[in-house]
Amino acid sequence: MRTYTYSLGELQANCYLLENEGEGLLIDPGDDGSFLLEELQRKNIKLVGIYLTHGHFDHVMAVGEIQMSFNVPVNINRKDQFLIDRVEETAHHFLNHTPIVIKPQLIQYIKQGNIQISHFKFQVIQTPGHTPGSVCFYFADEKIIFTGDTLFEGAVGRTDFTYGDKQKLKESLQKLMQLPDETEVFPGHGETTYILAEKK
Repeated sequence: MRTYTYSLGELQANCYLLENEGEGLLIDPGDDGSFLLEELQRKNIKLVGIYLTHGHFDHVMAVGEIQMSFNVPVNINRKDQFLIDRVEETAHHFLNHTPIVIKPQLIQYIKQGNIQISHFKFQVIQTPGHTPGSVCFYFADEKIIFTGDTLFEGAVGRTDFTYGDKQKLKESLQKLMQLPDETEVFPGHGETTYILAEKK
């Protein structure tokens, strides 16, 4: 499995394109659907799924545009549906302008457990705190995890939103610290790190 990282949008959110035997998964496609569609075409990758670590606008705005070209569902924890519903309003609040957003059409809800989609096998870990429905995607065979805005290099997600929960975030981080030390962390912003480094 190959992992491509793109920092997209005004808030430089990390989007991840995973490729395995010509098929691809998008994790947190950010807000540049045109660029991602070009990348999929250029790399000759057939998109089989879109997965969101949480519902914040800077991680999700490209979903609807991508779905116009690929008839694939977007997968998110149901508890973050309210963030999808108000994505334009939230984007305007943080960016001081209202972007044109095509709302996601095919939405599937995920919860903690194992997922097998085509050539991809991973575990969904529920990690509330930053948002009520935050999740991480753990690929045990590859020893990598996609943590969204739950865990960064040397930092953790903010909990000062009305729906944030500092105690739940603490519990979620404790859950992540149980993973093998050599697990590489791919966060929603910034550089990669390792579980061992974040334990310290």
